[in-house]
Amino acid sequence: MAADEIRGVVRGGASVPLSVLDLVTVGAGSSAGDALRTSVALARFAEERGFHRYWVAEHHSMPGVASSSPAVILAHLAAHTERIRLGSGGVMLPNHAPLVIAEQFGTLEAMAPGRIDLGLGRAPGTDGATAAALRRTDTLHEGADDFPEQLAELTRFLDDDFPDGHPYRRIHAVPGPVQSSAPGGVQPSHRPPIWLLGSSGFSARLAGLLGLPFAFAHHFSAQNTIPALDLYRESFRPSGVLDEPYALIGVSALAADDEREARRQVRATALNMIRLRSGRPGLFPDPDEVEKHEFSSMEEEFVRSWGGNIVHGTADAVRSGLDDLQKRTGADELMLTSHAHRGELRLRSYELIADAYGLPTA
Repeated sequence: MAADEIRGVVRGGASVPLSVLDLVTVGAGSSAGDALRTSVALARFAEERGFHRYWVAEHHSMPGVASSSPAVILAHLAAHTERIRLGSGGVMLPNHAPLVIAEQFGTLEAMAPGRIDLGLGRAPGTDGATAAALRRTDTLHEGADDFPEQLAELTRFLDDDFPDGHPYRRIHAVPGPVQSSAPGGVQPSHRPPIWLLGSSGFSARLAGLLGLPFAFAHHFSAQNTIPALDLYRESFRPSGVLDEPYALIGVSALAADDEREARRQVRATALNMIRLRSGRPGLFPDPDEVEKHEFSSMEEEFVRSWGGNIVHGTADAVRSGLDDLQKRTGADELMLTSHAHRGELRLRSYELIADAYGLPTA
């Protein structure tokens, strides 16, 4: 089956297309510049080895995550790649004016025609105080409650089709379709496909009702994965975008040359999350530091629980775990996110996974 904008091509021994989710992890002793250089190297590698798409996720006020500006990062990656799809996984719509997002992704589409995905979430991607600073409001519930209306407005800007009499009828997102209809216009009218992201049932149902592709955050909401995918499929109505459901899941996966190193990185990931959830976010910790940390019994239980949702170990073990997860969920695509203290370990993880699946080398 040939690739389209949404459905990818199955390569090597994988049962579904494989993709990459990048949080631009910053480890202790490294800089944001180091992390961004790793992202460029990883995007190039993903393109060479036949991964279908490469997404970056919006997060704020987290020292260990340098992906606060997805559109800026995607523009940089577009300049260093040629074929791979690039997108947001996602942009948190309530944090932004829909017109701004339409302009940013219209610009990206002009830079990399036919390669851009617009993945949208309704969570803030940060804590409440930071969300209030982003939105310049204290009524944060309104952003999530208004998500369907914000989505409709964004779609209208992307398609440049507000009806006559609408207050925004004469406002246009540029670059965008208005340039194709202007005298002398040669701008393609194509715009990026929209994906809805979620970690619960709200976006799953909305994506189904609108006939949009859906991305579920299995990597931090594993207990909700199957119920959300079932809800998406049950709610699905064919649209001009899709004639049948298409769902990917984000999966935390780390392959290493030996199992011990994989376990060390997973414990570091868990400690990083413990610190974040307790209001003490920092750089991704060095596993050597983590080995000296005295975990409380409650923290150890969290490490076991969190680590249990990370597919990790040797390359063969990770392939087996991913294959089992795909069979259990029926996901149409697996989007892998690898967290490790050093950039070269993240790159090595994807290399080992690509080799385990026999992905092409050119």
